Amino acid sequence: MQHITSQDIDELHRKIGANVMRVRKEKVMTQLDLALSIGLKSVGLISVAEICHNKKHFNIEHLYKIANALNIDICEFFKDISIKK
Repeated sequence: MQHITSQDIDELHRKIGANVMRVRKEKVMTQLDLALSIGLKSVGLISVAEICHNKKHFNIEHLYKIANALNIDICEFFKDISIKK
């Protein structure tokens, strides 16, 4: 078992954010549409978390709500993420 570094976690958040952005765009939904559909009042969280700006990222509640809003399985956000062995 390898040690998981803070850089590994940062990369995980970046990949999840990129997957959220990819699916959102595939569903032809704007950041504002998505934000409003999960109960936010602005795009702030969506815009920074999709690119993991300043280490801002989605939490599991956000991902659950986003998956519901996009009508997809939450596992879609974890595509192409490999576990260190």
